[in-house]
Amino acid sequence: MHRPLSSPQIPIGLKPYFQEYDLARLDIARDANLIIQRILEFGTWDEIRWAFDIYHSKRIRLFLREYGERWLKPVTFNYWRKLLGIRRWRKSPFSTTKGELWNH
Repeated sequence: MHRPLSSPQIPIGLKPYFQEYDLARLDIARDANLIIQRILEFGTWDEIRWAFDIYHSKRIRLFLREYGERWLKPVTFNYWRKLLGIRRWRKSPFSTTKGELWNH
């Protein structure tokens, strides 16, 4: 009897970075942007390799182009943008850096 392949599980080491979510309920496809964001921001090299195995470079590059500047810290976004050779991306409509507004 042929059994369908189960969906890959998010590495358990990332659990602290998904405190507001039930890891078992996150869907690899549906919640891809959230998962990619957390892994690029907080993941170990093993977890990053897992993300590239699951999503592949093309999907991660799409996330960076569409959401990277707004969803990642500036240093993280610039690191991944340069590492993956992203030259064009959707610019944030806000002129202040993430968190800057509340530091006065």
